[in-house]
Amino acid sequence: MKNIIKSLKLKRRGIAMLAGMHFFGNPSVKLKIVGVTGTNGKTTTATLLYKITIALGHKAGLISTVENIINGEVLTVLEDRPIPGTTPDPITLYRLFNKMMEKGCEYVFMEVSSHALDQGRVAGINFTGGIFTNLTHDHLDYHQNFDNYFGAKKKFFNMLNEKAFALSNTDNEYGIKMLEAIKARKFFYGFQDFPEVRLRGNSPKSDFGEESSYFFGEIKKLDFSGLELEINKEKVKTNLLGKFNAYNLLAVWSACVLLGFDKEKVKEQLKNVLPPKGRFDYFKNISGVMVIVDYAHTPDALQNVLKTVQGIKTYSTSSGRVISVFGCGGDRDPLKRPLMGKLGARLSDIAIFTSDNPRSEDPDKIIEQMKINLSSEDLKKVKIIPNRREAILEAIKIAQKGDIVLCAGKGHEDYQEIKGVKHHFDDMEEFRKAFI
Repeated sequence: MKNIIKSLKLKRRGIAMLAGMHFFGNPSVKLKIVGVTGTNGKTTTATLLYKITIALGHKAGLISTVENIINGEVLTVLEDRPIPGTTPDPITLYRLFNKMMEKGCEYVFMEVSSHALDQGRVAGINFTGGIFTNLTHDHLDYHQNFDNYFGAKKKFFNMLNEKAFALSNTDNEYGIKMLEAIKARKFFYGFQDFPEVRLRGNSPKSDFGEESSYFFGEIKKLDFSGLELEINKEKVKTNLLGKFNAYNLLAVWSACVLLGFDKEKVKEQLKNVLPPKGRFDYFKNISGVMVIVDYAHTPDALQNVLKTVQGIKTYSTSSGRVISVFGCGGDRDPLKRPLMGKLGARLSDIAIFTSDNPRSEDPDKIIEQMKINLSSEDLKKVKIIPNRREAILEAIKIAQKGDIVLCAGKGHEDYQEIKGVKHHFDDMEEFRKAFI
């Protein structure tokens, strides 16, 4: 079986190389392609880079989990075929690159998933730069263990050439290790000041004109009105919320500097930039209940978003409660289920365990696995409602003025997959209907 899998991976890499270099004329050497990889933050980082680049007057493309865009035009199909999610297959990728070239694009920002790297989908692509956001528990159903998961991500930076930049988050324990023994020029970002990290980088002088090999950020303000950072003495403001977005913002700023963009113009765009759909989307209804919809579907992401919610609650001096609604996907890594269940119960006043995309699995069994680590005190705060629509209705029913309701796991998705069938389901849509 291992030989068969290895053979398939080699075949995919061969297809990628053949498609890119021969059939499509290797468009990646004519585009400035920046890839973003990591467990969390890929979509937000790539999308913000795309939005800023477009706002600065450049033509650009985006390849992401949420949407694929070319100069503002959203593509759902390409040559009458649906575009696969996150990192498409090699043929689709090169078709997208070709179309972007036809539309005059100079830049492309794309998510690079661990699956795509393991399967060789991005083999042969000439990346201008690569960004590492973080590495936490996810996809072990596919990679089998964390070493394999790390190894898949590492392949991305190993493939970068000596002219490319590699930008890595040093606050994550794998940030420095991710860039070890690579050809690309190393750059780092983080909120912890590591003088030794500065020495690992490159000379301040380079083709990109960067001022430092380490982008050191300090959070000056973090509340419901947004974020204010100081990055290497530059003051940067945004409407984005939460510490997890502070990391996304720091990565975006660093990449913009490495790409040679005008700093003052980048600052102006960051002031009003919006996150992708389903990434901390929120609204407050007339009864004073705040609803937040987020894609958080890993233990680390759920913890980050719940801590952000707690921070908003503290800042608003609200005595309201945090009510969370979330589940875990079926046919995916089961090891994260008890972790997410524990985090949700611990960081919420009321946690409603429900279905995410159960796929072929029994939703009740998934929820039982989410309960494994719960104490008797945790269980007092947990409600079990397998039907996601009913769970959302219950959250609204019990919510009072000043409460914050977080619905996590599906974010931008407008479907729920049950027994192999995708049914229309949009979390934000369900909440808005529930308030009518």
